[in-house]
This record gives sequence, structure tokens and C-alpha cells, in this order.
Amino acid sequence: MEDLARRVREKAREKGAVILAHNYQRPEVQDVADFVGDSLELSIKAMETEAKTIVFAGVDFMVEQAAILNPGKTILTPEPSSICPMAWQLDPPIVGEYRKKHPNTPLVVYVNSFAEVKSMADYVVTSSSASKLVSKLDAEKILFGPDRNLASYVAETTGKEVVAVPLNSYCPVHIGITKEKVLSVKERIPDAKVLVHPECPVETRKIADFVGSTSQIIKAAGEINAKRFIIGTENGVVHRINKLYPGKEAYPVSEDTICPNMKKITLEKVYRSLVSNEVVVKVDEKIAEKARAVLERSFELLGVEVPWRRK
Repeated sequence: MEDLARRVREKAREKGAVILAHNYQRPEVQDVADFVGDSLELSIKAMETEAKTIVFAGVDFMVEQAAILNPGKTILTPEPSSICPMAWQLDPPIVGEYRKKHPNTPLVVYVNSFAEVKSMADYVVTSSSASKLVSKLDAEKILFGPDRNLASYVAETTGKEVVAVPLNSYCPVHIGITKEKVLSVKERIPDAKVLVHPECPVETRKIADFVGSTSQIIKAAGEINAKRFIIGTENGVVHRINKLYPGKEAYPVSEDTICPNMKKITLEKVYRSLVSNEVVVKVDEKIAEKARAVLERSFELLGVEVPWRRK
């Protein structure tokens, strides 16, 4: 494994390529990456590099998003079948249906969605920015999708009526992080703080010490005055926390709290992608342009500098 990791890094340097790995990737894939983080965070990191080739170890919507934000660069996916089931739950016909049912209601789309859906939205948010942006909207009713649990979290934290689009949308990994599973681990490690993702069910969020995105969870583990943490998100984050904070201990809710699609990406596939320059991911430029405009509007409302305007 060490020899393969070395060859991956050598090949990346030889090609002038940057390797991005999402927080849910296998430990060995995270360890060879130039940057590890959340999906939008990684796409922005890619923009800031001089690299002309980007290998994105993440699921389909993430790689597509990197292509939206990095026109002119070659965006490679090591495993095209690494999909996000939740992103597939919201498509343009569903967007059209909800727009028709709720005219003049702002549509806020989760970054975990495809380019065409983003291009049809009023705003795009991450799990960390969703509540902040929705609280700034001059509307008491909001359409939000995909993910009914994140929609309910936004409703709780903003006091607004938030309609999940579609109503039954969810993340297969986070929906399985139940209150009972968390309490079972808590019985074994009573002094552990519970950090969970807002895509978890409401009952799980209620018993948490902290609710936030994957990057916010990782940051909180470093800042909270505690040694042990129960991590209510995909187990790749457990590796990240244990690596970043050697004096602390992170524990998974269960050994099977994994995203099988993320785990399809292996070190071998990253290496093969660098060698073969495949598979290239492209987005129709008209759709990409619309999606960038929605992202730009979202950054502006949040009071955040638009990344592609930076000098």
C-alpha cells in the first residue's frame, strides 16, 4: 500500500495534477490527497491551484461541481459509478412540479444535487450555510431539497416553513444513524461528546452536543474541551479526526456507517485515473453558466467573497 501511495504522488507531480478527496473517502485515499474536505470546499480549492488536471475522489455530483467551477481544466473521476443516491432523488421534472405547486416561493437547493437542478434554483447552499442563507430570505415559506432531514433542521433553526423537495428525500447513510445506535455507543463511552450531521433524523439531532457539516464536525472535535467523540456521520470523518488530533479519540456510531459509493474509490483507481487520464467529466457550458450564476447569488447573499472574483 505504501509503495502504491508513493507512485500515486509521483504520478500526480509528474502530471502537475491535484488530488482532491472528500472526508468520506477511504483513509489511504485521504492520505495521498493534496486537499481533503467538503465537496464545495474542495471545488474552490481546485480553482485556487495552478493545476490543469484535477482527480476528484468523490461521488458524481461533486466531480460535476468541480467541472462547473473549473472550466478549462481536466476533471477526472476515478470511479464513474460512485454515485450519490440522494442527489438522484431530485431531478428537473420534480423541481418543475414543486415550482408549479408553490409559485413565488424561493427554491433553495442543497449542494448535493446535479448541475441542471442547481441551474433551476434561486440559491445553492451547503449543510453549513443552509440556515444562515434561509434566515436572510424575505420569505416565510421556502422550498428546499434534496434531503428532508436537512430541510427540517433548517426549519428548526430559522423558524420558517420549509417544504422538503421531494418530501421523502434522504441520505441512506445518515438516515441509519438512529438515536438508539448513538445511545448504545454512549453507554460504552459515557464521557464522549456526540457530534452529528444535520442529515441525521431529528431524534438523533436532539441528543447531540453539536450539529454541523462534516468540516464543522472535524473543527468542533478540535475545539471542544473533551477527549472522546461519537461521530454521527460517515466513518471517513472518524479517520480524519483521529489523524488531525492525536490526543483525542473519535468513535463511529457503528462499523457499517459507511457510504458504499464513496468506498468504491480505491488507491488503485486513483492511480489508474492519473495514468490513463480517464474518466473526464464535463458539464454543458450553458447549464454550468446558469449554475455558477446561482452560486454567485448565494455567495453574495451570505456576504462571502465570490471565489472566481478573487485576484
